[in-house]
Amino acid sequence: MFRRLIGTKQFYASVFRLLIPIVVQQFISNFVNLLDNVMVGSLGTEAISATSIANQVMYVFILAVFGGLSGISIFGAQFYGSGDMEGMRHTFRIKLYFILICTALSLAVYITFGERFIQAFLTGDANGGDLALTLSQGMGYLRIMLWGLPPFAAVQAYAGTLRESGETVAPMAAGICAILTNLFLNWVLIFGHLGAPALGVQGAAIATVVSRYVELLVVTGHAHRHTVKYVFLKGAYRSGYVPGKLIRRVIPMGLPLLVNEILWSLGMTFINQFYSTRGLNAVAALNITGTAWNLFCVIMFGMGSAVSIMVGQKLGAGELREARDIDRKLIFLTEVLHIAIGGMMILAAPYVPLLYQVDDAVRELVRRMLTIAGLALPLHSFAHVTYFTIRSGGRTLITFLFDAVYTWCVTVLLAFLLCRFTNLDIVSIYFCVQFIDVIKLVIGLIMLRSDFWAQNVVKDLGRG
Repeated sequence: MFRRLIGTKQFYASVFRLLIPIVVQQFISNFVNLLDNVMVGSLGTEAISATSIANQVMYVFILAVFGGLSGISIFGAQFYGSGDMEGMRHTFRIKLYFILICTALSLAVYITFGERFIQAFLTGDANGGDLALTLSQGMGYLRIMLWGLPPFAAVQAYAGTLRESGETVAPMAAGICAILTNLFLNWVLIFGHLGAPALGVQGAAIATVVSRYVELLVVTGHAHRHTVKYVFLKGAYRSGYVPGKLIRRVIPMGLPLLVNEILWSLGMTFINQFYSTRGLNAVAALNITGTAWNLFCVIMFGMGSAVSIMVGQKLGAGELREARDIDRKLIFLTEVLHIAIGGMMILAAPYVPLLYQVDDAVRELVRRMLTIAGLALPLHSFAHVTYFTIRSGGRTLITFLFDAVYTWCVTVLLAFLLCRFTNLDIVSIYFCVQFIDVIKLVIGLIMLRSDFWAQNVVKDLGRG
């Protein structure tokens, strides 16, 4: 039984060839986000809370893009596995249509309701901070960040399509260029170096927006200079045609993922809003904890991509048994890695908050929350790769139930009840919310044992 969980040297070589560029990009990105947080945090609790709230508001857009493109990517990975480049070209066009619609709708919503969204997070105690200043800085940050939504969405469409073909180095290179641009401009614009004005929180927003356009230029430039390699991009813009048969298949399969990501991100937003009732210190501490969490979770996020690509390509080639075998080994590898990473997170917990110029009360909250997050990391990593396993075979309605419905019926409800009807402190509530995913682990194990998810969704779509 145990041998079924261990791969060959060739298997691990293929995994890490795919995984390392994704992990490197995400690690650098999240490390720079940590440095961004440190720089913004030096401006005070109001500044770090303002950026945290604004980013939480925009998180819904980010995950809506991710969810919509994820449904389309199921077909892209399987088309590539079957060698159908025309099918990949059509899926790429669908992605372009989707990001245009999603970005336009999101801009309209944020421009109209942005201030109300931010105010919803400012209902707790000020803890010595200035709620009015936090609102003002949050709105200034949000208005600038809206200019970065179009390039962000376009990058996801291009980078995702390249990854479906097994190309992870080019998106990594584009991401690193953006990250370095962001870091440099943060240093210049937040603090006013090299003769630039000190713009504080707004400077951080400008740096992020510019970096997203840099990333878009790099990834699109690479992709269109190498159409011999990326055949599916040849003629991608000569026509807007997409076969109706493919659209009719993509929409019912992709819609649950789109709704899933929107509802899941809204669920996380509501949970953080519930947390904010415990005061401005809780908002700041959760921001720092979340940034550090993302840094420790880069391998988990990368393993989700590895499952999507490696398992999806095998399913598209009709090799269902091989797909199940690869998935089993990837999940086992994920859990072994994240038991170790969780331990590292616990060891780092006392030191991460020392990077920030925040109150001692905030630092202590961060230390305790990071310890809890490290203990819970293996639970979340298992749920993460289980989600991508089920999704790779097109079982998107099940992923919707497993992710969004579970989040709202269990996690959001628990956070609401604990914050509204108990006097528990924020750390105790955070512990309960993190470990409620034990239930999700049991559900995931039952589904994985059934192998119901392994199916080829492109076999009857034909070529062209």
